Amino acid sequence: MSAQRTAPPTVPFTSMRQLVGPLLAIIVGIFMVILDSTAVNVAVPKLVDDFHSKLETVQWTITGYALAQAAVIPLAGWMTDRFGSKQIFIVSLVLFTIGSVLCATATTVDQLIFYRVLQGLGGGMVSPIAFAMTYRLSPPEKAGSIMGLMGLPILLAPALGPIIAGYLVDYVEWQWIFLINIPVGILGVILCALLLPSLPKKSHTSLDMLGILIGPLAFAGLSYGLSEGSTSWTSDKTIIGLVVGVVALAAFIVIELSRKQEPLLELRVFRSSLFTRGILVQWVLQFVMFGIIFSVPFFMQKLMGMSAFKAGMWTLPQAIAAGVFMPIGGRLYDRIGARPLVLAGLTIVGVGAFLIARIDPTESPWQFLVPRAMLGMGMGLSFLGLNTHLIQSAPSNLVSRVTSLTSAAQQIMTSFSVAGLTTIIANRTAHYAADGRAMPDAMTHAFHDAYYVLVGLAVFGLLCAATLKRPKTDAANPPVSHAVDMG
Repeated sequence: MSAQRTAPPTVPFTSMRQLVGPLLAIIVGIFMVILDSTAVNVAVPKLVDDFHSKLETVQWTITGYALAQAAVIPLAGWMTDRFGSKQIFIVSLVLFTIGSVLCATATTVDQLIFYRVLQGLGGGMVSPIAFAMTYRLSPPEKAGSIMGLMGLPILLAPALGPIIAGYLVDYVEWQWIFLINIPVGILGVILCALLLPSLPKKSHTSLDMLGILIGPLAFAGLSYGLSEGSTSWTSDKTIIGLVVGVVALAAFIVIELSRKQEPLLELRVFRSSLFTRGILVQWVLQFVMFGIIFSVPFFMQKLMGMSAFKAGMWTLPQAIAAGVFMPIGGRLYDRIGARPLVLAGLTIVGVGAFLIARIDPTESPWQFLVPRAMLGMGMGLSFLGLNTHLIQSAPSNLVSRVTSLTSAAQQIMTSFSVAGLTTIIANRTAHYAADGRAMPDAMTHAFHDAYYVLVGLAVFGLLCAATLKRPKTDAANPPVSHAVDMG
């Protein structure tokens, strides 16, 4: 199909059988990229030792990856409009795989951070493109169920990443965390080339250059300032980072709202209070989920004396619970909407975080079983229903732009979660140590404080979730797919 020819809207795929091939290709690609978002977490203590570095420095292998993804995600809408969803999805997988090879060759922590940024730039557009393609190809009446199936890797990959990485760190080498991406990346590219449909492109698209320059500067500045706050909130680095981030963010918002055609991020959608309340809840879920996934493995290894593999294995209850409840949440969304699911899910997540905050390093690791399962259950119930709610809260012609916005925001919240919790743990550890506590005891109390922050955020998310309403069907602009060309 010509890139310049505008095809009339047609009915999306009408059966799951038609969607099996495209969904398989999408899931393989997105699983690999999201798995790497948490795989490095369990290797952090090993990287600190191998590179003779500090936690505050090594955590940038995670924060830099998330920020790089956030920086390139806004380009997804423009790139897919200009070059096509299938083509950009494949290119992103190829670049991510190349970045993985480079990460495995790093010999210093600075090199690893730089290569992780390159890896994040390669894979950043995978998630928003995957969501937009799946939504466009799905029958409207089955959107919740299908998005639920596609969303399995969204929660399973972050939970399984520490297990796979823990085994590789303990029994092979940490470099294999990245090398295993090579065969998966090749498989993903082949499946996408063969099975993904080619959706029509727009004949005229404009690129928001100012947004591209200012947006990443804002997010990187804020995250850097938060991270440096773990050393001192009054240091020059902290103040410069926060000031640059706030000023750039204000400028970015003005630029995007004043741009009349095709802004980098479609911020006008925030005029919908329905969307705004929903994305606030999504930010809370993202912060809490990655806060737990980042901090608990470090707690287990440094304070409980576990190996990386054993610490990673304790994400399994969360992965299993998420896998069981994700499809249930998707099916229930089609019947009851997002609010009941999010209220139930956040309640379960909040209770799970509270239970984790009360676990002492001297206790049995089995104390983590129930709360980690609760986290997976709560996320499984609410996460994909909330994503579908956000997409359906926006006009269908803005779906590719809105998924870029929500995906970018998720990555930004991931970086803020890692940087913020690292800051809290470092500051509170220093506070308790200054009070005369031994270092292990000081660090234990610092971790507990960080977990209680997550509990407080879950409560805030519950208050926001109570205001959610089910989106009305836009009869004048239904969520249809364009004609597709399987070539």
